[in-house]
Amino acid sequence: MKALIIEDEILAAQSLQKLVKEVSPDTEIIGILQSIEESVAWFDENPMPDLVFMDIHLADGSSFAIFDKTQITCPIIFTTAYDEYALKAFEVSSIDYLLKPINRNDLTRAMNKYNALVGEKSDNNEAIDALLRQIGMKKNYKSCFLVPERDKLVPLPTANIAYIYIEDKWVKAVTLDEYTHYISQTLDDIMNQLNPDDFFRANRQFIVSRKAIKDLTIWFGNKLSLNMSVKVPEKIIISKAKVSEFKNWFSK
Repeated sequence: MKALIIEDEILAAQSLQKLVKEVSPDTEIIGILQSIEESVAWFDENPMPDLVFMDIHLADGSSFAIFDKTQITCPIIFTTAYDEYALKAFEVSSIDYLLKPINRNDLTRAMNKYNALVGEKSDNNEAIDALLRQIGMKKNYKSCFLVPERDKLVPLPTANIAYIYIEDKWVKAVTLDEYTHYISQTLDDIMNQLNPDDFFRANRQFIVSRKAIKDLTIWFGNKLSLNMSVKVPEKIIISKAKVSEFKNWFSK
């Protein structure tokens, strides 16, 4: 299992890393991140880990801000010195909430909960869905956006969107019948409102719909190029780091 630690106090991070190895020797800590900005960049550029240990109070703000800027689809164990954030923690895919200083018994309980929910042979996405159903927090996703058209606002059903991209600071949604609409939100905010079963954040510039992808071309450097059923302003490339995640998403 691959786990990520988000913790701005390096001694606390090292102590947690050591304790995780004692409780779960097969767990590999693949990184220690210290800020919101660093975490968002990491999730944008790397495959999803199996588990995240996340401190709530980071040097540049609350770690809940990370969820507003990028998509995290793996289980999370929150760590904090305060207990007033417990309810908010379960509004995202949290499976436990550990108060510092973290002891062996509490961490063992949290890891046992993770193992019970996920299981060695479970598909990660299926496990997360089961987890969210269990805690009653399955998210409701947008079925349409209101977009400007001349002097009106008209509904744009998400089912009709082929892809969304940013160009010259303008965010544009292109439909399956190749109409272009403007959306006055960031790509991060839009992706957070879309059903991740139907849409994928291909890179910093594009969000793509499963419906609009015809097939894939193997690209240079073990990347993928998406061949779309509608015209695109430029090639949509999946980075090497995201290829595995994309294949899992596209083939399920």
